[in-house]
Amino acid sequence: MQNIKLNNGIEMPGVYMVDPSITEHCVLDALSVGYRSLDTAQYYENEAIVGAAVRASGIPRDEIFITSKLCRLEYKFEKVNLVN
Repeated sequence: MQNIKLNNGIEMPGVYMVDPSITEHCVLDALSVGYRSLDTAQYYENEAIVGAAVRASGIPRDEIFITSKLCRLEYKFEKVNLVN
């Protein structure tokens, strides 16, 4: 897993550009050591893999924060599928 350096100098682990064959393993490892915030996006094309890892982890979904970003072409309200 590659760290991303933020503007404030803090490094944050991320799964952008991680080989899809190991993404689920990386997410499971992160969750197993206590990570509870995951970031994904349509552009990363890893939403399904991250979701599979969350399900496989056995950690209750309400204990994990997931941020997923939309591609610019999907910003129209009618195209957004809101899930409660």
